[in-house]
Amino acid sequence: MTTATDRVQLDRRVPPLGGFNLTYLGIELKRKLRNRRTLVFTIAFPVVMFIIIGARLNDEPLTRTPLSAGGPSVAAYIMVSMAMYGAMMSATQTGASVAIERAQGWSRQLRLTPLNPLVNVVIKMIAGMLLGLLAVVATYIVGAISGVQLSAVQWIATGLAGWILASAVFTTLGLMVGYMVPGENAAQITSLVIVLLSFLGGLFYPLSSMPDFMQTIAKFTPVYGISQIARAPLTGDPFDIWSLVNAVVWLAIFVAGTAYFFRRDTKRV
Repeated sequence: MTTATDRVQLDRRVPPLGGFNLTYLGIELKRKLRNRRTLVFTIAFPVVMFIIIGARLNDEPLTRTPLSAGGPSVAAYIMVSMAMYGAMMSATQTGASVAIERAQGWSRQLRLTPLNPLVNVVIKMIAGMLLGLLAVVATYIVGAISGVQLSAVQWIATGLAGWILASAVFTTLGLMVGYMVPGENAAQITSLVIVLLSFLGGLFYPLSSMPDFMQTIAKFTPVYGISQIARAPLTGDPFDIWSLVNAVVWLAIFVAGTAYFFRRDTKRV
């Protein structure tokens, strides 16, 4: 005796690349750009903070090299820091948005489609990085208009390092929190975490101005390695392998955490 299950053969074909496509990526980006709160904290806030704090320091040399000899200004240092902060904030907020999707049942709907769940995560990471790029570009444009003068290599090196490293590390942090914490609490938690890590990691001021014990703590934060690498073209410091190790280790920790909480979440879907 045959049953309906025996007679019907479900043919669920997985699309190429696990379902990755530019249309879905475009939808993710449009959703982020329509969120005014996200745009304020990721693009407007770092630009405004640079104008208030950094723009007036164009005449203050950052290093012993005078400005007349091509040395960077303190304004350039603050510009890079604020651009990184915007990239970090946009990345974490994009990642943390999965918590709202889980609460609304969107994750369950996606599980009914041929879309590979890991591809969904990758698309969100790319969307977070692209939004972070907007924050970096906006801050750099304002910096250039305000009079920040850097060489072409410094503009490109600081921008790419701050954008790629900050976006990659902190998008995975946002995703981890998004799969770990339910609802809108994820966005609030990640915002507080970014502010705390920025102060502890010395993003807003040189580590040399901090007490010794704070300098030690800063070296173990995920902000430290990224900020040191991104600002090295300005300060003239040699490449520090331990800064790269710091960034890679934290990226691995956040990726592992995201994978763990993602698998735990999809088991319930």
